[in-house]
Amino acid sequence: MSVRVCNTALEAVSVIEDNEFIWTHSMAATPRILFSALATHAKTRKNLTLMQLHTERSEALADESLLPHLRHRCYFTSTSTRPLIAQGQADYVPIFLSEVPKLFRSKEQVIDTAIIQVSPPDKHGMCTMGVSVEATNAACQMAKKIIAHINPKMPRTHGDAFISYDRFHSVYWQEDELPQHPKSEPDAITQAIGENVAQLINDGDCLQMGIGAIPDAVLACLKDRKDLGIHTEMFSDGVLELLEAGAITNKLKKVHPGKIVTGFAAGTQKLYDFVDDNPQVAFLDIEYVNDTSIIRRNDNVAAINSALQVDISGQVCADSIGTSIYSGVGGQMDFIRAANLSKGGKAVIALPSTAKRGQLSRIVPTLDSGAGVVTTRAHVHYIVTEYGVANLRGKSLRERAEALIAIAHPDFRAELTEQASKLWNISL
Repeated sequence: MSVRVCNTALEAVSVIEDNEFIWTHSMAATPRILFSALATHAKTRKNLTLMQLHTERSEALADESLLPHLRHRCYFTSTSTRPLIAQGQADYVPIFLSEVPKLFRSKEQVIDTAIIQVSPPDKHGMCTMGVSVEATNAACQMAKKIIAHINPKMPRTHGDAFISYDRFHSVYWQEDELPQHPKSEPDAITQAIGENVAQLINDGDCLQMGIGAIPDAVLACLKDRKDLGIHTEMFSDGVLELLEAGAITNKLKKVHPGKIVTGFAAGTQKLYDFVDDNPQVAFLDIEYVNDTSIIRRNDNVAAINSALQVDISGQVCADSIGTSIYSGVGGQMDFIRAANLSKGGKAVIALPSTAKRGQLSRIVPTLDSGAGVVTTRAHVHYIVTEYGVANLRGKSLRERAEALIAIAHPDFRAELTEQASKLWNISL
């Protein structure tokens, strides 16, 4: 079958028919040019389902005029899909990130079309998925047709990112800048959290972290470490600074020594330039990257994640505020379990002690009604706030409550102590 080279993005997506299940490339590789075209085309179709992780700059497909034609099915949420889920006009699927490719490969979830953004083909006819392989690799393997936006600005990446040009049904060429995520400047709270987490990180640890102010603050405190490794579902610019400082060598890793292993990346142009044609960075299928049995083969895995709430028994909510879905399950449990099973490993949940400018404690007697338990009290290890570190592994409910109240904001400690007695019959 010959590849259809289209003059417009609308022509490229016009092959999408009624009742299709569509997978879209996500994160910094979100094909926003195709999204804009799909927003027009979808109005001529019915019963479309758009499956996705976190999408960037995707407002075009969140317009209410599309509600009779297209429904979002979210394995993670974004700013554009969060309101739709809250209104009951989109669907949220709670699932470990490592399990999403398995849905596709087992055909439990059919994929009619994958819409993706790729780098231009090389002399061998190979494009790459650029800065985001995640579950899109599996989706492309199983999709009946693939529509590709070929973007000369998309970095050419290594690992599982390669995809042959002749796999595409339709292509549209256009330059487009990738979304930029500048490194966060820490405030006093995130700086204190970063310093507290950094105390737990030793020379030779293999790191997993996310994007945002807290991961950036942690990484900024690790420039004096030696022989750190990276095996993470995603990374951003903070890793570049550690590479420049000589703190990351990846040489002690048991799995892919000498390489950064990741599923996707998001950051500034400096980051995108770094990963471009860089064999030091392996962008791999997220079913593999987040596989607990793979991660744990590395010694001293340090998994650093965040949360919205933690109750005094150690239950961690990371995907919702009560019944309101905020993000997703993602890969938190994939890495927390792997870190706990890794020789010398440590699993860290780092969060500010309060929310709403100090009005609410994030450490609570019980999780809000309807809140999702992403990390169970049996899996939790370290909880870190700006007030210190609580090690909950092997601790009783009473010992956990005492440790967590000690790192809660001082304004809420008396109330938490009272509620521990009232609700849990724990006297402190």
